[in-house]
Amino acid sequence: METILASGPDHGVLLHPEAVAHLPPFITLPGQTDWFLIGVGIFLIAAVVGVGVFYLKLHALPEQMAHSGQKVQFEIVAVLALIALFTHNHAFWIAGLLLAMIPIPDFTTPLSSMAESLGLMARRKARSAPPPPEPDPVPASTIES
Repeated sequence: METILASGPDHGVLLHPEAVAHLPPFITLPGQTDWFLIGVGIFLIAAVVGVGVFYLKLHALPEQMAHSGQKVQFEIVAVLALIALFTHNHAFWIAGLLLAMIPIPDFTTPLSSMAESLGLMARRKARSAPPPPEPDPVPASTIES
């Protein structure tokens, strides 16, 4: 029977007599540190964290796009993104993304400007107009008790 010695830094250490001679390098001796397992564990943790960060960055994309728009549009997109996050329904995320891409026209600024101008015009007319005539008092004889 052939004696099999370990390869690597533990040259000369006798392995099990029934072990084959061509063992892969990630198989360790009993009591030794398994560096391959540690490396795979670190890689797995980094991969899970990386995929989570990528998912959350992608999920926040509609909110980032709508941030430069109007406040109402941003709030609607943010609510749709939250609903999509908690319900796992991608239709809400797609609706938020489409809403973030479409610029909504600003109706409130011109309307508020018109309202302010009409208010100023009404105050100006009220100051320059003569006071309305007072109604004639109704004689007491016409009122029946």
